Amino acid sequence: MKLLFTNFDAMFESLTRPEGSESEAWHLRALCTQTDPEAFFPDKGGSTREAKRICSSCEVRKECLDYALSHDQRFGIWGGLSPRERRRHERGAA
Repeated sequence: MKLLFTNFDAMFESLTRPEGSESEAWHLRALCTQTDPEAFFPDKGGSTREAKRICSSCEVRKECLDYALSHDQRFGIWGGLSPRERRRHERGAA
């Protein structure tokens, strides 16, 4: 369970660093910042349904996915995709 919170904390720590660019401030509008972090980092075999539901209505879903792909995020739901789905997405884009 600690791994989940560590990943979530690291995610938001990296997102809240001031970068000075408006395009990098997407995380301020992310719906995940207003919800339970456990939904985005479920235990192995746990449901991702709630996180994906939240992501489906988030206005910065694309930016979130781009961030996860460019920063090699290996855990959690980012941009509405699980780690396996992100790997598949990357292979399809290549």
